Amino acid sequence: MQNRFISFMIILAALLAVLLIGALRRKAEHLLTFLFRLVTGTVMIYFINLAVASYNMEIAIGINPVTVLTSGILGFPGVLLLYGINIVHLL
Repeated sequence: MQNRFISFMIILAALLAVLLIGALRRKAEHLLTFLFRLVTGTVMIYFINLAVASYNMEIAIGINPVTVLTSGILGFPGVLLLYGINIVHLL
């Protein structure tokens, strides 16, 4: 099981490296936008989780590579999508 996870992470890192190199060749602006969305999305998830925890609700989203990439690619709508999927899953 560990070998599969490590292999998956190596493949994911290689894929991200290829995407990063391609983005740097085209325009650095796209990369900066992606990084800005990535950081702000992660911060939004963290603070929304804090707010939800203060109301004793169990709809917190974990911060992991999938959620960080979702917020990085889609931005604020991606964060809303993650919480929407979690709410529907709890119903």
